[in-house]
Amino acid sequence: MLKYVSLLILTVQNAALGLSMRYARTREGDMFLSSTAVVMAEVVKLGTCLIIVYIESGGIVQLFDTIDKQIIQQPMDTLKVCVPSFVYVIQNNLLYVSASHLDAATYQVTYQLKILTTAMFAVLILKKELMKTQWTSLFMLVVGVVLVQLAQSTGVVQIHSGPEQNRLIGFMAALSACVLSGFAGVYFEKMLKGSDITVWMRNVQLSICSIPFALISCFVYDGDIISKRGFFFGYDNFVYYLVLLQAGGGLIVAVVVKFADNILKGFATSLAIVISCVASIYIFNFNLTAQFTVGAAFVIGSIFLYGHTPKKNVSNMSTYKV
Repeated sequence: MLKYVSLLILTVQNAALGLSMRYARTREGDMFLSSTAVVMAEVVKLGTCLIIVYIESGGIVQLFDTIDKQIIQQPMDTLKVCVPSFVYVIQNNLLYVSASHLDAATYQVTYQLKILTTAMFAVLILKKELMKTQWTSLFMLVVGVVLVQLAQSTGVVQIHSGPEQNRLIGFMAALSACVLSGFAGVYFEKMLKGSDITVWMRNVQLSICSIPFALISCFVYDGDIISKRGFFFGYDNFVYYLVLLQAGGGLIVAVVVKFADNILKGFATSLAIVISCVASIYIFNFNLTAQFTVGAAFVIGSIFLYGHTPKKNVSNMSTYKV
């Protein structure tokens, strides 16, 4: 039962995140700073993982003892986590850029290219071998994303009083985020192999390293606005909800990986794309064309095909995304 409950939550979270990020970046009113939202998401994840480690360790004394043994006394191991931490900060900021320039449905489909980048880095870094069906599914994925992109008009458009929309910028941001996601996921999995440190404690290390990077990013790119209007400029209840939703994504994936399998995880991702497409028609007046439908079908089919392989051959890199 827990397997299917976690799977359902992941499906809803995937669909809701794409729709919510799109709405937050195109609605009327003051625009919040995405760089500060990334910082807050990392803070929420850190707090949540510390609570989980506290519950698992059995008390506050045991919590501090675990932190001392696995973080403070192993500085080099903690520093190694800074690499994916820095990458994840950049990736999360790129996702906000992508959501600002792509409709929710196209954003969701395009971001599935992270499956391709994950597989490529798994082969290069972990020396994993992929079956012919998996390579076929990756080819289907690329074709599907290309069809989706060509189905939509290019150029700059304006929605409400929000920022200008440029599909090329949005696509390049999403593509860059996919490359970073693949690399960081493979790197993080390599760190987990042969280590007795739990996923939750690794996430604590990630957040400890990510928060300074995210804060630096804030003040480098948005320092003037923050000094004049404050760190939480543009925040309202919806933005706080978005931060919680983004922070919970990585934690939900960890639960799904523990209790479900890759086929079911692929089903959840596919269903989330369908939900986003249908919802975008009513929420954002998204024009569902035949070419987009075919492209989305290729993407969804590729996910199923990639998952229908023996578990030992399936790369789970992206499941450790934080």
